[in-house]
Amino acid sequence: MPHGAVSARFASIATMSEHRVTPPPPSDEKIKGPASYFPSIEKTYGRPIQDWLDLTADQLDDHTHMQVVNWLKSEYGMGHGHANALVGYVKAKLPS
Repeated sequence: MPHGAVSARFASIATMSEHRVTPPPPSDEKIKGPASYFPSIEKTYGRPIQDWLDLTADQLDDHTHMQVVNWLKSEYGMGHGHANALVGYVKAKLPS
């Protein structure tokens, strides 16, 4: 995907007024589970975690867990652990 297309995709996400899945609120307690990857995902891939959550939720509308994991890996160069953490977190938060 050309760089401009990626920027446009994230720009449209940034203007969304409602997010289907949001990260856990800040806490003094140590974060466990998939959300523990979120600071590293932001740092490694240079986008706010909310962008990744929105992209993942949209993909899960029509694709399986592993299809979305593989999509994040191929489309954005994300590592398997980071992609799997995003998909697992979003799947757990979306209504069934």
